[in-house]
Amino acid sequence: MSEPADRRMLEALVCPVTHAVLTYDPDRQELVSKAAHLAFPIRDGIPVMLVSEARETE
Repeated sequence: MSEPADRRMLEALVCPVTHAVLTYDPDRQELVSKAAHLAFPIRDGIPVMLVSEARETE
């Protein structure tokens, strides 16, 4: 099981595409950019901020 991400670290991150604020989804372990319609995974407590690894959202 992965460790929970540090909330302070997550609050400091912004979308690499739009530079907008990200929303943390604890159930999916993702950071969601509503502006870019992308969800960035958090793996082993580390956000993966690569567009190529992001999931498209509606």
